[in-house]
Order: sequence, then C-alpha cells, then structure tokens
Amino acid sequence: MKKFTLCLKTSLLSATAVFLCAFSDPESIEQYVGFLQKSFTDHYDSSQEVKQIKRYELNITNNGFCRYKRYFNNGKTEYFAFKLAKFKDMDYLGNTTAGKLYLRTKGDDVIVQTYKDRGGDVDSMATEVVIPVKNMEAEDLNSIRENLTKICGLPAVITP
Repeated sequence: MKKFTLCLKTSLLSATAVFLCAFSDPESIEQYVGFLQKSFTDHYDSSQEVKQIKRYELNITNNGFCRYKRYFNNGKTEYFAFKLAKFKDMDYLGNTTAGKLYLRTKGDDVIVQTYKDRGGDVDSMATEVVIPVKNMEAEDLNSIRENLTKICGLPAVITP
C-alpha cells in the first residue's frame, strides 16, 4: 500500500508540474521587440549627424524586422532593413558618452536603398547597419545583444 501511495504522489506531483508549465508565460518576440525599440529610441544620438540628417526613423517591428531610414538635408534618403533572425553579432565603437553600434548579419542580408541621390536611386545588399548611439553602458549593450540573440533562437512564425 505504501508503494502505491508513493507512486500516486509522484504521479500527482508530475502532473501538477506539467500543468503549471503549460500555462507559464514564455517570453515572446513582442517582449524582445519592445525592449529593443525602447533601447534604440532612448540611446539614439541624432547629434552625431545633425549637420547631414534632417530626420530619421528607427523601428523594430513585431514581425521581426529592423528598419532604419535617414532623411538627409540635401533630399537624399537612405533605407536599411534586415530580418532580426539574420542577426549574427554586434560591435560597439566609442565610449559611454557616444559611439556607433554595428549590427552585423549572417550574410548580405541588409537591404540598402537610396532615393534622390546624385548618382541615382540604388538598391543593394550589405552585411551591417550602423546606428549612432549615446549614453551606452556595457549592461545596455549586453541586454541588446541578448535580446537579438533570443529572437534568432525563436521558431519562425509565418504571418499572413
């Protein structure tokens, strides 16, 4: 009888653990994207390009894309975009006050488009996006890298 009770307790404990794990809240791409969007918005340094750039747009989308668009004073527009799942590594050149964040991809995965350029409109591919940042501590860089790496590890979601 003791053996039966022990097996029953073990089974009940295992079933409870499985039940609780089934309803746990796993981190989703929306959480990672929200963190990245906030980090890039808070740390973007427009003063590094104030003489050249009229305005910019830097967005991390819920379907896993990084889009960076710069509007120059002379009318030229540059657009960079890549799927976050293609992220390979990042580098930071600068100090805690100001620097440049290099987001590198696995291959030529960054779409680069220029509009209204003197040399004409150009579509090409690149391996990195360079973002000017400020007030960037080592912890911030580690958190950004960690979130980008976690997004790469998520299963691909097909969106309609």
